[in-house]
Amino acid sequence: MEASNLAHRHFIIYKPYGFLSQFKSHDSKQQSKNFLGALHDFPEGIMAIGRLDEKSEGLLLLTTDGKMSDYVNSRKVEKEYYAQVDGPISAEAIEKLKIGVEIGFNGKKYQTKPCKAFALEALPNLPTRSKKIRDERHGPAPWISVVLKEGKFRQVRKMTSAVGFPTLRLVRVRIGAIKLNNMQPGDVIEVTDLSSLLEEG
Repeated sequence: MEASNLAHRHFIIYKPYGFLSQFKSHDSKQQSKNFLGALHDFPEGIMAIGRLDEKSEGLLLLTTDGKMSDYVNSRKVEKEYYAQVDGPISAEAIEKLKIGVEIGFNGKKYQTKPCKAFALEALPNLPTRSKKIRDERHGPAPWISVVLKEGKFRQVRKMTSAVGFPTLRLVRVRIGAIKLNNMQPGDVIEVTDLSSLLEEG
Protein backbone atom coordinates (compact mmCIF):
# COMPACT_ATOMS: atom_id res chain seq x y z
CA MET A 1 0.00 0.00 0.00
CA GLU A 2 1.20 3.52 -0.75
CA ALA A 3 2.35 5.68 2.14
CA SER A 4 -0.36 7.75 3.76
CA ASN A 5 -0.74 11.45 3.12
CA LEU A 6 1.57 13.29 5.51
CA ALA A 7 -1.35 15.43 6.66
CA HIS A 8 -2.93 12.40 8.28
CA ARG A 9 -2.07 11.34 11.83
CA HIS A 10 -1.77 7.81 13.16
CA PHE A 11 -1.54 6.31 16.65
CA ILE A 12 -0.80 2.94 18.23
CA ILE A 13 -2.50 2.50 21.61
CA TYR A 14 -3.03 -0.11 24.30
CA LYS A 15 -6.79 0.00 24.84
CA PRO A 16 -7.41 -0.69 28.52
CA TYR A 17 -10.05 -3.05 29.87
CA GLY A 18 -13.36 -1.25 30.40
CA PHE A 19 -12.93 1.31 27.59
CA LEU A 20 -15.13 1.58 24.52
CA SER A 21 -13.38 1.82 21.12
CA GLN A 22 -14.85 5.26 20.48
CA PHE A 23 -13.97 8.79 21.52
CA LYS A 24 -17.11 10.22 23.08
CA SER A 25 -20.63 9.28 24.13
CA HIS A 26 -23.26 8.94 21.42
CA ASP A 27 -26.23 8.67 23.77
CA SER A 28 -27.22 9.26 27.38
CA LYS A 29 -26.90 5.57 28.28
CA GLN A 30 -23.12 5.78 27.72
CA GLN A 31 -22.45 8.74 30.02
CA SER A 32 -20.81 6.53 32.67
CA LYS A 33 -18.58 4.68 30.17
CA ASN A 34 -14.87 5.16 29.52
CA PHE A 35 -13.83 6.50 26.10
CA LEU A 36 -10.53 6.66 24.21
CA GLY A 37 -10.65 10.46 24.27
CA ALA A 38 -9.71 10.31 27.96
CA LEU A 39 -6.31 8.79 27.08
CA HIS A 40 -4.95 11.55 24.83
CA ASP A 41 -5.78 14.79 23.01
CA PHE A 42 -6.53 13.13 19.68
CA PRO A 43 -7.03 15.20 16.51
CA GLU A 44 -10.37 15.89 14.84
CA GLY A 45 -11.49 13.08 12.53
CA ILE A 46 -9.67 10.32 14.40
CA MET A 47 -11.13 6.81 14.06
CA ALA A 48 -10.35 3.37 15.42
CA ILE A 49 -9.26 0.81 12.80
CA GLY A 50 -11.43 -2.09 13.84
CA ARG A 51 -12.62 -2.30 17.40
CA LEU A 52 -12.11 -4.13 20.64
CA ASP A 53 -15.17 -4.65 22.80
CA GLU A 54 -15.38 -3.04 26.24
CA LYS A 55 -14.02 -6.09 28.09
CA SER A 56 -11.15 -6.72 25.64
CA GLU A 57 -7.74 -5.09 25.77
CA GLY A 58 -4.63 -4.54 23.76
CA LEU A 59 -3.44 -3.21 20.47
CA LEU A 60 -5.66 -0.70 18.68
CA LEU A 61 -4.68 1.44 15.71
CA LEU A 62 -6.12 4.93 15.27
CA THR A 63 -5.97 7.09 12.17
CA THR A 64 -7.47 10.12 10.45
CA ASP A 65 -6.99 8.34 7.10
CA GLY A 66 -10.10 6.46 5.93
CA LYS A 67 -8.13 4.65 3.22
CA MET A 68 -5.73 3.26 5.82
CA SER A 69 -8.67 2.07 7.89
CA ASP A 70 -10.21 0.35 4.84
CA TYR A 71 -6.90 -1.34 4.04
CA VAL A 72 -6.43 -2.84 7.50
CA ASN A 73 -10.07 -3.94 7.66
CA SER A 74 -9.94 -5.60 4.22
CA ARG A 75 -8.79 -8.94 5.71
CA LYS A 76 -5.30 -8.60 4.28
CA VAL A 77 -3.79 -7.95 7.70
CA GLU A 78 -3.40 -10.60 10.42
CA LYS A 79 -4.58 -9.86 13.95
CA GLU A 80 -3.24 -12.00 16.78
CA TYR A 81 -5.08 -12.40 20.06
CA TYR A 82 -4.09 -14.04 23.33
CA ALA A 83 -7.17 -15.56 24.97
CA GLN A 84 -7.24 -16.89 28.51
CA VAL A 85 -9.90 -19.60 28.51
CA ASP A 86 -11.97 -21.31 31.18
CA GLY A 87 -10.76 -24.86 31.55
CA PRO A 88 -8.00 -27.11 30.20
CA ILE A 89 -8.65 -26.60 26.49
CA SER A 90 -8.08 -29.75 24.44
CA ALA A 91 -6.06 -30.23 21.26
CA GLU A 92 -9.32 -31.24 19.60
CA ALA A 93 -10.96 -27.91 20.51
CA ILE A 94 -7.97 -25.96 19.17
CA GLU A 95 -8.15 -27.95 15.94
CA LYS A 96 -11.81 -26.98 15.58
CA LEU A 97 -10.87 -23.31 16.00
CA LYS A 98 -8.29 -23.68 13.22
CA ILE A 99 -10.73 -25.31 10.81
CA GLY A 100 -13.57 -22.89 11.57
CA VAL A 101 -16.61 -22.97 13.84
CA GLU A 102 -20.19 -21.78 13.61
CA ILE A 103 -21.00 -18.61 15.56
CA GLY A 104 -23.88 -16.17 15.66
CA PHE A 105 -23.46 -12.83 13.90
CA ASN A 106 -26.18 -10.24 13.27
CA GLY A 107 -28.83 -12.78 14.19
CA LYS A 108 -27.57 -15.29 11.64
CA LYS A 109 -25.26 -18.28 11.70
CA TYR A 110 -21.72 -17.64 10.45
CA GLN A 111 -18.91 -20.11 9.73
CA THR A 112 -15.55 -18.64 10.68
CA LYS A 113 -12.75 -18.93 8.16
CA PRO A 114 -9.71 -21.17 8.78
CA CYS A 115 -7.23 -19.52 11.11
CA LYS A 116 -4.12 -20.20 13.16
CA ALA A 117 -4.53 -21.30 16.77
CA PHE A 118 -2.27 -22.93 19.34
CA ALA A 119 -1.79 -23.25 23.10
CA LEU A 120 0.79 -20.97 24.71
CA GLU A 121 3.41 -23.01 26.55
CA ALA A 122 4.23 -20.20 29.00
CA LEU A 123 2.20 -17.44 30.59
CA PRO A 124 2.28 -14.33 28.38
CA ASN A 125 4.05 -11.29 29.78
CA LEU A 126 1.02 -9.01 30.07
CA PRO A 127 0.06 -6.30 32.56
CA THR A 128 -2.32 -7.32 35.33
CA ARG A 129 -5.87 -6.54 34.31
CA SER A 130 -7.64 -3.76 36.21
CA LYS A 131 -10.52 -6.10 37.04
CA LYS A 132 -9.34 -9.33 38.64
CA ILE A 133 -9.67 -12.61 36.75
CA ARG A 134 -10.63 -15.71 38.68
CA ASP A 135 -7.52 -17.58 39.79
CA GLU A 136 -6.30 -21.14 39.30
CA ARG A 137 -8.01 -22.29 42.53
CA HIS A 138 -11.23 -22.38 40.48
CA GLY A 139 -9.67 -24.59 37.81
CA PRO A 140 -7.13 -24.24 35.00
CA ALA A 141 -7.24 -21.05 32.92
CA PRO A 142 -4.67 -21.57 30.14
CA TRP A 143 -3.81 -19.14 27.34
CA ILE A 144 -4.10 -19.73 23.61
CA SER A 145 -3.13 -17.69 20.55
CA VAL A 146 -5.68 -17.09 17.80
CA VAL A 147 -4.63 -15.38 14.55
CA LEU A 148 -7.37 -14.07 12.26
CA LYS A 149 -7.62 -12.13 9.03
CA GLU A 150 -11.29 -11.37 9.64
CA GLY A 151 -12.86 -9.55 12.56
CA LYS A 152 -16.52 -10.12 13.30
CA PHE A 153 -17.93 -8.56 16.48
CA ARG A 154 -16.66 -10.47 19.55
CA GLN A 155 -15.42 -13.18 17.18
CA VAL A 156 -12.68 -14.75 19.32
CA ARG A 157 -14.95 -14.88 22.37
CA LYS A 158 -17.71 -16.52 20.32
CA MET A 159 -15.25 -19.00 18.79
CA THR A 160 -13.84 -20.23 22.11
CA SER A 161 -17.35 -20.52 23.55
CA ALA A 162 -18.40 -22.53 20.48
CA VAL A 163 -15.78 -25.18 21.32
CA GLY A 164 -16.72 -25.23 25.01
CA PHE A 165 -14.05 -22.99 26.56
CA PRO A 166 -15.32 -19.44 27.21
CA THR A 167 -12.79 -16.60 27.14
CA LEU A 168 -11.96 -15.06 30.53
CA ARG A 169 -9.53 -12.43 29.26
CA LEU A 170 -8.77 -11.31 25.70
CA VAL A 171 -5.77 -9.23 24.61
CA ARG A 172 -4.90 -8.29 21.02
CA VAL A 173 -1.11 -8.49 20.82
CA ARG A 174 -0.38 -7.98 17.11
CA ILE A 175 -1.78 -6.32 13.98
CA GLY A 176 0.33 -7.17 10.93
CA ALA A 177 3.91 -6.63 12.07
CA ILE A 178 2.93 -4.14 14.81
CA LYS A 179 3.24 -5.79 18.22
CA LEU A 180 2.06 -4.82 21.68
CA ASN A 181 5.52 -5.53 23.10
CA ASN A 182 5.95 -3.78 26.46
CA MET A 183 3.14 -1.25 26.10
CA GLN A 184 0.99 -0.68 29.17
CA PRO A 185 -2.78 -0.06 29.32
CA GLY A 186 -3.50 3.51 28.25
CA ASP A 187 -0.19 4.02 26.41
CA VAL A 188 -0.45 6.13 23.24
CA ILE A 189 2.31 6.25 20.59
CA GLU A 190 2.01 8.56 17.59
CA VAL A 191 3.68 7.29 14.40
CA THR A 192 4.28 8.96 11.05
CA ASP A 193 3.35 6.03 8.81
CA LEU A 194 1.27 2.99 9.69
CA SER A 195 1.53 1.23 6.32
CA SER A 196 5.27 0.56 6.57
CA LEU A 197 4.91 -0.65 10.17
CA LEU A 198 2.17 -3.10 9.21
CA GLU A 199 4.25 -4.87 6.58
CA GLU A 200 5.55 -8.24 7.66
CA GLY A 201 9.26 -8.83 8.03
